[in-house]
Amino acid sequence: MNNFLKNDLNLEDLEDQDQFDDFEQAIPLMSEEEEKELTQSEVPENLPILPLKNTVLFPGVVVPITVGRDRSLALVKEAYANDKTIGVISQKDEGKEDPSPKDLYWKGTVAQILKLIKMPDGSKSIVIQGKTTFKINEFTQTDPFFRADVEAFRQEMDIEGAELEASIRSVKETASKIVNLSPNIPSEASIAINNINSPTFLLNFISSNLNVSNADKQQVLEIKMFSKRLEKVMEFLNKELQVLNLSEEIRSKVKTDIDEQQRDFYLRQQMKAIQEALGEDSEHQEVEKLRERLKEKNLPEEAMETAEKELARLERTPSSSPNYGIIHSYVEWILDLPWDEYSDDNLDLENAQKVLDEDHYGLQKVKKRIIEYLAVLKLKEDMKAPILCFYGPPGVGKTSLGRSIARALNREFERFSLGGIHDEAEIRGHRRTYIGAMPGRILRAMKKSGKNNPVLMLDEIDKVGSDYRGDPTSALLEVLDPEQNDSFSDNFLELDYDLSRVLFIATANSLDTIPAPLRDRMEIINISGYTLQEKREIAKQHLIPKQIKENGLKEDQIKITTQGLDKIIDEYTRESGVRSLEREIGAVCRGVAAKIAKGKDKDGDPFTVGVNEVDEYLGKRKYFSEVAERTTVPGVATGLAWTPYGGDILFIEASVSKGSGKLHITGQLGDVMKESAMLALSYLKAHADELNIPEDAFKYWDLHIHVPKGAVPKDGPSAGVSIFSAVASIFTQRKVKGTLAMTGEITLRGLVLPVGGIKEKVLAAKRSGIEKVLLPQKNEKDVDEIESEVLGDLKVKYLERMDPILDIVLEDNAVEDPQERFKVSEAYKSQNGSTDKTKDSTEESVIME
Repeated sequence: MNNFLKNDLNLEDLEDQDQFDDFEQAIPLMSEEEEKELTQSEVPENLPILPLKNTVLFPGVVVPITVGRDRSLALVKEAYANDKTIGVISQKDEGKEDPSPKDLYWKGTVAQILKLIKMPDGSKSIVIQGKTTFKINEFTQTDPFFRADVEAFRQEMDIEGAELEASIRSVKETASKIVNLSPNIPSEASIAINNINSPTFLLNFISSNLNVSNADKQQVLEIKMFSKRLEKVMEFLNKELQVLNLSEEIRSKVKTDIDEQQRDFYLRQQMKAIQEALGEDSEHQEVEKLRERLKEKNLPEEAMETAEKELARLERTPSSSPNYGIIHSYVEWILDLPWDEYSDDNLDLENAQKVLDEDHYGLQKVKKRIIEYLAVLKLKEDMKAPILCFYGPPGVGKTSLGRSIARALNREFERFSLGGIHDEAEIRGHRRTYIGAMPGRILRAMKKSGKNNPVLMLDEIDKVGSDYRGDPTSALLEVLDPEQNDSFSDNFLELDYDLSRVLFIATANSLDTIPAPLRDRMEIINISGYTLQEKREIAKQHLIPKQIKENGLKEDQIKITTQGLDKIIDEYTRESGVRSLEREIGAVCRGVAAKIAKGKDKDGDPFTVGVNEVDEYLGKRKYFSEVAERTTVPGVATGLAWTPYGGDILFIEASVSKGSGKLHITGQLGDVMKESAMLALSYLKAHADELNIPEDAFKYWDLHIHVPKGAVPKDGPSAGVSIFSAVASIFTQRKVKGTLAMTGEITLRGLVLPVGGIKEKVLAAKRSGIEKVLLPQKNEKDVDEIESEVLGDLKVKYLERMDPILDIVLEDNAVEDPQERFKVSEAYKSQNGSTDKTKDSTEESVIME
């Protein structure tokens, strides 16, 4: 009952208050006969329903309502044009902007619209008066506003005579005491309450202004018998009176003659009195609790001295001072950090191997490195933890592998993402001089883990940014250096903290964006894409059981055959990892779940998903091999490319048209790829006679080289061999063999140099149906690291020089004789004779588009 009178009309909620100056019935002081006539009025069978967010309307009470929702505006417009009678009910959830019938109470008050005011912002304000209560039987309309079939819900008077008079007098006395004690209620409210003669309206008026929740007010409204409602209202009034008495008691406890100089002292005393009344700790007790915690901690000498010094400062600092919170927070951080709490490492190598194999299939190189670390740790207990960086395409299990390693070591696991971080303070923390200062992410992760030797994963380390606020990668140099991180200093803590026992694991999709000094501090472990066999086993062991569980199925309700699984992998996914594969398996499981839910089960037999059933659940196949159809004409070669998301095949297209010997290059190629194109053309010109290419082909024909997917930037030297093959194919008119792909850098001397990303490129060739790949001779060592079952029947040919490439790559027979294909008439030659002049710069004849 915070604002008697003011809450009832709530004029401050209306923008045009002057329009209410002539309204004299803000608090209608009606007689019992008038009140009875109002509350016993007939209830229409069907009413427009107006939901209210934060108000419960009682019979006889007048309240202003600001109407802003579309449904409410439509209702008010129609009702005001007719009999002005509406049904008012309250929402269960005040925050719901568009409530449905289930979000509303089904008992409310019939109301009469007394006044309608249009506001400048398009909303409307109405003044309504409650008449009688009703209950909803059924909603008959939801748009453009609610309508419902209703019936009367009459509140009954079950007491009379002296009992009624005594009850009403008690209510008035309690309400008057609240008015007198509360500094927010004007004294005139007491006069208004005492002048109300109708018992029912008095109860409704007080109920409307109770300082309780809408749910409690609704509870009062729904009580049918007068005596029960009276009892409930008195309960709320007495509770409010107790609160006000306690507030007055606290104020009188610290009451004294004060002036401006004593103001701060008065406020502190009042706070202390409140704390004592609530049973909370005082400042001295809080400091003592921190001291007890400090005695229990085994801190380094420097940290112990700093904590004791700050506790002494905290004891002398008033709680009202801004420094109190800063010092308190600082001491708590020192006490919360795990300085010497360690997890006991599980040094059972067989168990560690078993855990790693359970969670991940394959990834032998990573598992081998973890087992080696455990073995050394078993022999040398004080060994510093390595700094590992898992590098590979998305979806290959880098992040989940970190969690598995923590489980194998019996350590706590904490992870945070570095992607998009620009501020160096995210790593080192903010200095305590800043408002809201706190330690960086490293120490926050240590506090969360509760141990000094957790496995800490720095996800997406290749996506850290830098700007005017600092360079986070520079702050990581200290964190990820085993020679320095035993005394890591956070800007907030300003104490040396030992991170040498932490096993840091970083993940990255690309190494190019990681600064060289930071890359040098980490042990890079390449996790390349999975083969078909690995994906099949991962799906069987992990993905299918996971999706069966997540989609509410049982293992005996669905069976995905090996052939069906291979079809999903080959025809519906094209990735290095298994994220898309998991989504497709999830789609199959959802399809089976839908059938079971519709009652289409097979009498206990599982739904079998084989080669023929995959299309039913996933639709038509999404990926096809483009190699065969792309290389049916001269001038198209298949290259192999590396991307941060795994290997991929790349088509190089070359065509010729009559011109003046210009070179056109398109496809968003970088400078290195453009130079590879120029090298290929120069080498071909130098060996034109050997390849039966007429000299006129380079003089009177323009060459256009294009790499599809023009929206994607491309660069790198590894496309040199495939560009050379495509250019040679168009000038010799011999097609490139359809099931062959290649990679390698070329030089002007005719050498084929090694390139990177061999495993990813070979896997991409395998996925795309390539039968043979050409690789630089010096990359043979990279192929030796690939398991033989991964290569399967894929043939690998190695090259040291460019000379034998064309015999391997091009078909024996030309589509058309080059001499005939590039023949030019004498008239055309004379017309374009100026092109015979040698140009000073090759770049002048190259057009980049």
